[in-house]
Amino acid sequence: MARPIWTGVLTFGLVTLPVGLYTATQDHTVHFHQLQRGTSDRIRNKRVNERTGKEVGGDRIVKGYELDEGEYVVVEPEELEEIAPGRSKVIDLAGFVDLHRVEPFYFDRTYYVGPRGQEYAQVYELMRAALDRSDKAGIATLTMRGKEYLTALRAQPDVLVLHTLHWADEVRDPADVVPELPERHAKAGSRELRTAEHLIDALTIDWDPHDYRDTYEERVKKLVAAKREGEEVVGEPQPPEATNVIDLMEALSRSVEQSRSRTGTGGKQGKRAEGSKGGEGGKGSETGPGGKKGKRREPAARRERLGELASLSKAELYERASAAAVPGRSKMTREQLIEALTRAALAA
Repeated sequence: MARPIWTGVLTFGLVTLPVGLYTATQDHTVHFHQLQRGTSDRIRNKRVNERTGKEVGGDRIVKGYELDEGEYVVVEPEELEEIAPGRSKVIDLAGFVDLHRVEPFYFDRTYYVGPRGQEYAQVYELMRAALDRSDKAGIATLTMRGKEYLTALRAQPDVLVLHTLHWADEVRDPADVVPELPERHAKAGSRELRTAEHLIDALTIDWDPHDYRDTYEERVKKLVAAKREGEEVVGEPQPPEATNVIDLMEALSRSVEQSRSRTGTGGKQGKRAEGSKGGEGGKGSETGPGGKKGKRREPAARRERLGELASLSKAELYERASAAAVPGRSKMTREQLIEALTRAALAA
């Protein structure tokens, strides 16, 4: 089992829960060593005193803040710990926000949060379930490895997850860094915009991260294997040329037709239309002659179904959605899961 990279307590009102943070992701990048050309000699980086040229051991290195050229204030690790008494071991939830209100570019790294002992499992699950049902994220600050982080605590079906966030002053204004940003002049009724929306709809898919892989890393490994065997290395094709503004409408229209030819005449829209027919008798054939009897009963059945699902947690709803193969379930809120399961049950 992995060891926690940080241990402390998570506070929630008057509730205190001992927890540990565990790295949630791992790097699969192919790593290279630096060698001197023409040899197998490794290149090493050393910490060297720039004045004497001599190597300095880690135990003799301290941190210094430069006030002026050549003038420093030396700060010891113990002094940095002292200016944050108690807080370096506390995740204090200051408030809760709707998760969708946090823009994605604020997210940095992700950690799993686990209880520090079986005796805290009940409190941990209570906090996880409460966050899950509310579909909110707890906002807190955390001091770790000599740095203070803004964090967001959220619930997954099985575990609490902590995201470190960028501070507001760390996020750049796009107008300051992206040259030639166009003005927002596209009209909602423009032909190009409607066609682009059709293309997005035709290419809409369910999110499953297992459908994707890092093909560049695979090519790097193939390159290394080919060079080891003395084989020829074939490069990747050049990227396509940029779309001419004059040809934009034609490119969009052809893209829509191409996407429809891959998935059927109507893409996802076609699947929805087909599913709503209910056979030759239309909607009525699902519930009885003419569909009138079914239509009268559906509101009551819908209310009953909504009442049953409303008593479940988001984790339980997600499990049912997985069993029912509800598309897009991984990014649904609790309310959206209830609605999707209700529709699926009434359509069955």
